[in-house]
Amino acid sequence: MKLNLRPARTRSLRFRVTVAFALAGLVLSTVVALLAYTFSEHYLVRQRESSLQRQAYVDARVLRDDVQRTGDVAGGLASAERSVDSSVVLSYRGSWLGTSVAIGRDQVPDGLRRQVQSGQPARQRVQVNGDPWLFVGLPIPALGIDYYEAFKFDELERTLGVLRASLLGSAALATVLGGLIGIWASRRLARPVAQVAAASERVAAGDLETRLAPQSDRDLDRLVTSFNRMVDALGQRIDRDARFVSDVSHELRSPLTAVAAAAEVLRGRRDEIPERSRVALDLLVSEIDRLRLIVEDLLELSRADAGVDELELEPVEFGEQIRQTLGRGDESPEVRVDPALAGSPVLVDKRRLDRVLLNLFENARAHGGGVTAVAVRRRNGHVRIEVDDAGPGVSESDRSRIFDRFARGAASGQRRPASGSGLGLALVAEHVRIQGGRVWVEEPPSHQGARFVVELPWRPA
Repeated sequence: MKLNLRPARTRSLRFRVTVAFALAGLVLSTVVALLAYTFSEHYLVRQRESSLQRQAYVDARVLRDDVQRTGDVAGGLASAERSVDSSVVLSYRGSWLGTSVAIGRDQVPDGLRRQVQSGQPARQRVQVNGDPWLFVGLPIPALGIDYYEAFKFDELERTLGVLRASLLGSAALATVLGGLIGIWASRRLARPVAQVAAASERVAAGDLETRLAPQSDRDLDRLVTSFNRMVDALGQRIDRDARFVSDVSHELRSPLTAVAAAAEVLRGRRDEIPERSRVALDLLVSEIDRLRLIVEDLLELSRADAGVDELELEPVEFGEQIRQTLGRGDESPEVRVDPALAGSPVLVDKRRLDRVLLNLFENARAHGGGVTAVAVRRRNGHVRIEVDDAGPGVSESDRSRIFDRFARGAASGQRRPASGSGLGLALVAEHVRIQGGRVWVEEPPSHQGARFVVELPWRPA
């Protein structure tokens, strides 16, 4: 059963964790900042208004006492001591008196005026020429005066502005810290995931000895244990399959040898057999030979899977080796050797290299119209062998699986699959892998046929 563990979004896990921490820091800091500012503003404004209202009561009392002593309202207004940032406006017997040109009758709010005229003290915040002011209104019944004192509120506004900036800075700092903590946490979270991914890649590449180290975390240790058990089970399954193939191949060798011997006896007396029987005999001999080839290839693959054939490195001159292998066939394609490699032996497993070349050449003869060119180059610390053929080429969809065992490809009808065992290219891939190289197929620059590329490590002799 295939489980879909891919999240809906394509962002990486580390990115999502980092963003989650940053957003959490932003949201929490913003909420805390809003609450702190709201409570602070409410408290500071209330305290400031209460303080200024008390100051207004004191100033009004001083004015009342002075006017009662002198009987001069205008003189009492001029001589009364008031706070520096305040202006006084009086309504006395239908006239308005003030201590400031900026604050007069027109600046006193109508609602405040009506409430004071009704005999009730009141206060109200208003904007005068874009500046915040607090008006405190007090009735003085003994003198028939409505007393209004206006206080500038800009100092508190500046204080609140500093508070807002501080809280915004704190929110930004909390967001950055949340992001940094998210980066740290995501790294710790992604590290075991990366280790599992790297181990999985090694297992997929054929390293079944890969295991994960035990973890102190209980949840991660469960993942490690499950992964190691999976690799153990996979290795056991591969070993069973390899033993099965090896056992079947060994069991088939004896009866195949007997059948092949009997077929050879019949072939020796072919002239004595009727014409129709000769056709059947030729078909039988051909299929026996093909079956023997399959069994031999399966045995070789089973030995490679079991790792019983050790890698034996010896100096080989690639140009000479390629020409010797090509000499077993009928064609004589062009062989181009990089001047940097000419006469310079390289350490490779000669037996495996010979089998790789032989299988590639036979594949080209059977399915690609023959070998047209062979090139040997040195690139980026590797030796590359390029084998071109004259066939119909290999489609993009088949290039990734053409080296699978018994793979035929979508164009099998054009490439006469009955002429081979279907294991030749699989053996090529296996022998190249054992030597630490890789093999693939691509389209040649001429866009005709196919190009098989073998890349082996550069080991100078």
